[in-house]
Amino acid sequence: MSIGEMLAATVPMARTLKLEFVEATPEKAVVVLPDQGDFHNHVGGPHAGAMFTLGESASGAIVLAAFGEQLARAVPLAVRAEIAYKKLAMGTVTATATLGRPAAEVVAELDAGERPEFPVAIEIRRADGAVTGEMTVVWTLRPNG
Repeated sequence: MSIGEMLAATVPMARTLKLEFVEATPEKAVVVLPDQGDFHNHVGGPHAGAMFTLGESASGAIVLAAFGEQLARAVPLAVRAEIAYKKLAMGTVTATATLGRPAAEVVAELDAGERPEFPVAIEIRRADGAVTGEMTVVWTLRPNG
């Protein structure tokens, strides 16, 4: 099962929004929110909450890709998030997530018995390439037990 299939199967909001997980590697995650009238706002574009969920889902995909081998000993959890809506988003929008710290550095902190935190940066773009939103989600790996 791919990371996208796993997230679609286990995260009800991803299914509800019909998010499309295009790519999920330790270097980059790409997730698409199709244009759907049921999730439009008052100006006809994707609702801010749908865009937030898109960005958070992209961040979760890269976290699983980068740290999936750690799941037996730690649980990834979102700690906090911030989003900036830059331009009007219309139609289909795509979120691209990248890790803000090297994965090896985060795993080294986990190995040292710490609870590491690390940012994931997300850009949300409409089909013409314009950046409509920028988001940061700070994650942690909470050790089990």
